[in-house]
Parts: sequence; structure tokens; C-alpha cells
Amino acid sequence: MLEAFADLSTPLVADACLRTGVPLRVAPAGIAAVVPGHRVAGRVLPARHYGSVDVFLEAYGQAEPGDVLVVDNGGRTDEACVGDLAALEAQSAGVAGLVVWGLHRDSPELVEIGLPVFSYGSYPPGPVRLDEREPEALTTARFGPHEVSAADAVFGDQDGVLFLALDQVEQVLAAARRIWLTEREQAQQIQAGRTLREQTSFAEFLARRATDPAYTFRQHLRRINGAIEE
Repeated sequence: MLEAFADLSTPLVADACLRTGVPLRVAPAGIAAVVPGHRVAGRVLPARHYGSVDVFLEAYGQAEPGDVLVVDNGGRTDEACVGDLAALEAQSAGVAGLVVWGLHRDSPELVEIGLPVFSYGSYPPGPVRLDEREPEALTTARFGPHEVSAADAVFGDQDGVLFLALDQVEQVLAAARRIWLTEREQAQQIQAGRTLREQTSFAEFLARRATDPAYTFRQHLRRINGAIEE
């Protein structure tokens, strides 16, 4: 899956969701890779954190090569829930990365380990709590307003993180690639001196909108097979 995502991006995947009518499920803004430039893509390996690392160890026992551990820590900012040992154990289990709805610690060690880790930032203290575990601890994870499971895939890069149902990945990535090709052609034409306004027949759009105020630029782009907004 990471190979299929290699020359794409989360913005392209997000635009492709709009193009194909697939629900757009994006992690809340602010998530970033511990190592700038790291990317991740793979099947979701869900784990809800309750204050102890044991839930991660148990999840790793169910992992398949290339899975991505998606950690639900409720977006907490009063503790870090993953660190170097969690990342090392993930690596040994064949897990392709960690995506955390919460914070991490042990940043220098995570950089050295090199496994992609996405979180909302670093924080020195680990958890001092131990909450009651829910039955869904290893079957689903919440991430902002979304709930994900092993039936989903996760994609992350420097623009953010989003989730897709596994049975929609092929369709969406194909649409993302078509958008990418169109946009690359548009960029090359701009550099060659043909403006984006010319390429998108913008004067024609303005003329039609003058007689039909409900006519949107997005409709116009679809009619001429543009990409830009999606």
C-alpha cells in the first residue's frame, strides 16, 4: 500500500474522495511525523490506550506485515502514550508505523529508530493512570470524530493523516493518480506560459456564472475535466 501511495499525497487522496463520493475521514489538524518527511500507509491495527503499554504488545501479536498501529489516546495532552520501546517492538513485529491520537516522547530515540511515528507533539511524562479497559480495545480506535478498524487503511504525510475503507482504497488511489497527472500537466503549462485562467477557460466560467449564478467553478472544472479544487 505504501508503494501505491509513493508518488501521491494526502491532499490528492482527499480530493479523490470528493471526486469519487467516498466519505472524507481526516485526522484533526495538527498531527505530524516525528521525523519530517516520513510517510506511512497501511492497514489499520487499532489499539485503545488506557495507561499501560500492554495493549500495544497484545496488538502487535495480531499484526500482519505492513500494518500501522493507530493509537486512540483520546487526544490527551497531559501524557505521552508511546515512546522508543513501543516503536522498537512495533518494528520487530513488522508494523510499518504508528499514528497516535495523542502525544509521544523519547523523540531522539524515535528519530534514531526511524520507524514513522505521527502524533500531535511530544511531552516528557508518560501515563500515571490505569483506566478500565473497554471490550473494543483491540477492534476499533477512535481518532477525532472517526472510528477506525482493521477494515480501514491509514495514509499519512507532511500534510496530515486520513483514513479510507480498505475496499475503497483502489478506487480512491486511482482517482488520486488521475488528478495528479492532470495537475502536473497544468503546472507544466503554467511554467510554459499558459496561465491557469486560460487552461480552465475562466472567462467562459465567468460569462456562464453571470447568466446562471448557481453555476459553480467546481461544476465548471468537472465539465472541462479540470482538477484544481478536487
